[in-house]
Amino acid sequence: MLNDFLNDLSVELRSRDDSSAYPDVIAFAFWCRKANIAKLKTGFNNIETRLGLGMIFHITPSNVPVNFAFSFVFGLLSGNANIVRVPSNPFPQIDIICSAIRQLFLSDKYKEIKAMTSFIRYEQNDEITGMYSLKCNARIIWGGDVTIRNIRKIASVPERCVDIAFSDRYSLCVIDAPSVIKLDETGLISLSERFYNDTYLMDQNACSSPHLIVWQGKEKEEAKERFWTAVYHTVGEKYQLAAVSAVEKYTLLCQNAIELNHISSFKKHGNYVYRIELDKVLDNTDSIRGKFGYFYEYDTDDINSIAHIINTKYQTLTYFGVDKSELLGFVVKNRLTGIDRIVPIGKALDMDVVWDGYDIVRSLSRIIEVK
Repeated sequence: MLNDFLNDLSVELRSRDDSSAYPDVIAFAFWCRKANIAKLKTGFNNIETRLGLGMIFHITPSNVPVNFAFSFVFGLLSGNANIVRVPSNPFPQIDIICSAIRQLFLSDKYKEIKAMTSFIRYEQNDEITGMYSLKCNARIIWGGDVTIRNIRKIASVPERCVDIAFSDRYSLCVIDAPSVIKLDETGLISLSERFYNDTYLMDQNACSSPHLIVWQGKEKEEAKERFWTAVYHTVGEKYQLAAVSAVEKYTLLCQNAIELNHISSFKKHGNYVYRIELDKVLDNTDSIRGKFGYFYEYDTDDINSIAHIINTKYQTLTYFGVDKSELLGFVVKNRLTGIDRIVPIGKALDMDVVWDGYDIVRSLSRIIEVK
């Protein structure tokens, strides 16, 4: 029944006229279709018997509209009832997805799932959060570090309540310069579009969107010019830069010019792409973050030279032209405390049941041991 529900939700979303305006809604619709759920299932070929923990309270981030839907599906896949707090901000994507779910709940076929599902919305209120926390067996907390600390201060949580917290994270991208130069025009456009999806779709607000671009190999300047020119044209065709966003980006540039050491150059491509080149990366590099197409760049011939900056804040490393086994070796060899995901450019925002180093489905279920 669950597979049918998720596939029907996928079909419902893809058939709606209002969905097509929102790539994140369409991406979620494709993610929850039957073929993809079956693919995810192949990673769970174990013989242990599992049941859900019970009631899951999802506290979802205010700045990523569709995250609540993924969190909800994680709860379902692990066999739980779900109370999902959606963002208080009025994102159209929330209304579209909730409307599609509401339509499916009109069918008696899904009355069981309906009975174990609730979507709620309220402004920040510790009393309400405490009330729901008291009734749950697990909480999934998506948000900033301050939000997570505040929620964890709430004492009214059952003793065996499990907390899975997805806090502020930082991501970077590694690009091999010769590989960019070798691309034909079609390949270059494809790469720029995939990079656009990783960054501009969420205005770099997603934890997995890169802020730091690390260049490797020879002929870096030629590769950069090719790459960023292509990105500029892609952004110009797809992206609407609001006036207030342009002002915020320029303000960040002025702030960096005053406060940030080790800036060797600044280049921009219209208002769409700002590039801050660094001659050194410091231990607190994860504190410098771009938005609306604002990137920091660093050149190196040895990826291990940036190992000292990687801490628990680092989540996703996207790459192009670099052997993924080399990047895995970089993490393992240096015993890095951060980087939970290594994925090609274009896959930064792809959600999975393993996220931030957590196997979410297993974390939200328990083993029934029989001997």
